[in-house]
Amino acid sequence: MTLESQGTFMHGGPDEAGAALHDFSTNGNAVGACPAAVAALRSADAAHYPDLRYTSLRARLAAYHGVTAERIVIAASASEFIHRISAAVAQGGGRQVWLPAHSYGDYERAALAWGLQVSRAPEPHEGAALRWCCEPSSPLGQAQVDLALHAQSDSTCVLDMAYEPLRLEGHASLDSAQRNRVWQLWTPNKAMGLTGIRAAYAIAPDDAAAAPLMQRLERLAPSWPLGTHGVALLQTWTGDEAQAWLAQSLQTLRTWKARQRTLCESLGWCCLPSDANFFCARTGTPYPRLAAALRADGVKLRDCASFGLPGHVRLGVLPPQSQEALKQAWTRAAACPED
Repeated sequence: MTLESQGTFMHGGPDEAGAALHDFSTNGNAVGACPAAVAALRSADAAHYPDLRYTSLRARLAAYHGVTAERIVIAASASEFIHRISAAVAQGGGRQVWLPAHSYGDYERAALAWGLQVSRAPEPHEGAALRWCCEPSSPLGQAQVDLALHAQSDSTCVLDMAYEPLRLEGHASLDSAQRNRVWQLWTPNKAMGLTGIRAAYAIAPDDAAAAPLMQRLERLAPSWPLGTHGVALLQTWTGDEAQAWLAQSLQTLRTWKARQRTLCESLGWCCLPSDANFFCARTGTPYPRLAAALRADGVKLRDCASFGLPGHVRLGVLPPQSQEALKQAWTRAAACPED
């Protein structure tokens, strides 16, 4: 059982002390904020509501993905959509949700909130009304096991695409035809280096059988799930300027990732394989013993116990100066660990 299922919600990012100077606990694009997106945010018209139906935005997202606008579902964030589709599945009579062995805690939180039974790999997934997949996966950044099998299922399968734009290695397991059979959940704020802007969207399967679920999702949606800044981010994300910037930033992240893995291995850590802009590692000294000392030095990691990986940490790829800060802080803290 994960910590999330016991009521302790674990997330990376700022805490009661604010944002850490060297925050490895989140997975946003560490190159920085996309300049085109920043410019769009600054010019966004916050004096007026956005279009209630998001007509132009939905058309732009649809054109970008080569789908019809009717398949686009606007969401306040990935977490909001996770909770909304869990509710919609429950309202439709669903009783069971299947999760990967290690996954984002909100999948489970949403299921439990709606009284859905949760099963995890390697338990059988037959009978599950809702299946959650993620590739590159969280927290491991790896390929999703049996993803093609889940895509062929008649049950509702959601593929979380949060880290696909930040893929540094490997390739997607599904082709475009296979993706058309699943729900795709996109959250570009990570790739754009602007995680503080909450904005997401989903693409429904190209299947008439998804229509009843779409109707329930629409009924459950709040008015204006996105403000004008969220609209500006998603509109910019589809443009050539933002995509060219993202492609260049991936080259930088690949260089930083190789350096960061080497540095972690020099500390005696066992680094797990990952295709994304983050990876997990087993540390010689358990991270919780050193967390306070590291935080005092401006360094924060993501403890993986809540993911079902005790003894491991997850590290987003950061610039070389942050990597050196990690090495120095860990060496100091490990030399005199807390009791």
